Amino acid sequence: MDIVFKVISVAGGLGLFLMGMKLMGEGLELAAGSKLRTLLEKITSNKFIAMLVGLLVTAVIQSSSATDAMVVGFINAGLMDIYQSVGIMFGSKIGTTATSLLLSIDIKAIVPIFTFAGAAVITFAKKNNYRYYGQIAAGFGILFQGMTMMSDNFGFLKESDVFANAVSTLAHPILGLLVGMIFTGIIQSSSASVGILMALGMSGVVSLEDSVYIIFGMNVGACMPVFLSAAGANRESKQAALCNFLTSLIAALLLSGVTMLLDFTPYSVTHIFTSLIPNNTAAQISAVHITFNVARTVILLPFSTPLIKLTKLIVPDKDEDEEDGITVYLDSRILTAPPFAVQQTEKECARLASLARASFDMALEAVLNKDSKAISRVVENEKVVDKLTHSITKYIVKINGLDIMDYDRKVMGAMYNAIQDLERIGDRSENICEAAQKIMNGKINLTDTAMKELRVLCETVQQILEDSFYMFTTQTKDPSLTEAVLSAEDQIDEYCELFRQNHIRRLSKGECSAEAGAIFIELLTNLERVGDHAVTVAFCIPYKHHSAPALNG
Repeated sequence: MDIVFKVISVAGGLGLFLMGMKLMGEGLELAAGSKLRTLLEKITSNKFIAMLVGLLVTAVIQSSSATDAMVVGFINAGLMDIYQSVGIMFGSKIGTTATSLLLSIDIKAIVPIFTFAGAAVITFAKKNNYRYYGQIAAGFGILFQGMTMMSDNFGFLKESDVFANAVSTLAHPILGLLVGMIFTGIIQSSSASVGILMALGMSGVVSLEDSVYIIFGMNVGACMPVFLSAAGANRESKQAALCNFLTSLIAALLLSGVTMLLDFTPYSVTHIFTSLIPNNTAAQISAVHITFNVARTVILLPFSTPLIKLTKLIVPDKDEDEEDGITVYLDSRILTAPPFAVQQTEKECARLASLARASFDMALEAVLNKDSKAISRVVENEKVVDKLTHSITKYIVKINGLDIMDYDRKVMGAMYNAIQDLERIGDRSENICEAAQKIMNGKINLTDTAMKELRVLCETVQQILEDSFYMFTTQTKDPSLTEAVLSAEDQIDEYCELFRQNHIRRLSKGECSAEAGAIFIELLTNLERVGDHAVTVAFCIPYKHHSAPALNG
């Protein structure tokens, strides 16, 4: 019965350990959201800088699997190539060792303080930003409590001859590597698997000698989540996932060979680490884990280009480019990192604004220059605008189901509203094209005066679109631009009222036909509505430091 209780306690400790790791990682990621975005923008083709970015990002979110999955998403979205991604993945493996380093420190006595403080902040803090810090502290405490619970109750395994014999066989390189790979592949976290191994070491169930090859295998098994992420991605994403696996496998085989050679000398790996860190198996396991990942990077990062070429031999590039989806920046894999998902959504919305503007400009070409080809281009472009609006809407709904910062949630709400106005601008562009088609089909001619008025109004609407979309895509509220947009809105309203009155006078004098007059009024209405939608888009963002002025009318 005592053994049953200990098994249940071990299971409970494992649950706390995994939950604490999840809470801490998510809290760190959310609290450092804006900083993570800044790091992402620093990524260049320089593999050493990319490695540092991967190290820092993973050190923050405490999951190399999450970082690697994000990288696959970025490659699939066309934001990163395989050469940049490999550097990040090298760095992510070093960054993830921070967890094992923390676990190797003996702070049992003060761990409950972290749990209590974190729980208090989560319960009483009103702002999400503060709750994230509480989540980090609580996750950290729960992580250690789970670790302690496991190590305190693993002791019964020492009494089992069967388990002792099984553990002794793991000192064999091939068996150790396989067990480490399979175990980590199942739980999909090298930090978690190494943490469990450290708990076994703390309880005296396993020694460093039993663990070395298992640790090597665990680092190979940690590549499994990247394979799963790349399953539905493009070819370059699959190449990146394979390259990530090959580098870990080559490193494991190479360092296993070095370890076996050292076993024939007085300076075996076990002897080196037990001498440097005596009487602390958990810290020794952590040290081997860190050494493996640092050595992996130092040895293989300089050879990343040949490794990529090897990968491309196994998974060759296509002769023709793969067909792109309707979205460019969105990928479901990036949802594992909400701050990045928000950033990519903003980019996709900016792209939608550019497409809507293109539709409007082409519609003006159609009506002002009687360009029939422009009409067909607007129709094709609007198909993309409609599909893209639908895709962004669904993605924003998914983001809103995640735990994101208060400001980011407001931005996503603003983006949700803005894309509806952007789609309406596209619809108005189609309406303008329909009017242009009527003019060309019916051989209807607007008077020279009417055309001059249309050109003046079109220029004003184009300017308000340019200023409004700049404010929207850059999320800035320049006072001069704000004044310009509001003045342009008033100017458009005045023009429309004036030109309607002028139109009525032309009709009464018989200077234009009723058909031409109806089309003219239709064009005025659509241009006025485009201006209204542009103003709404300009002031939709909940600016951090300034609030947009109230709109008149």
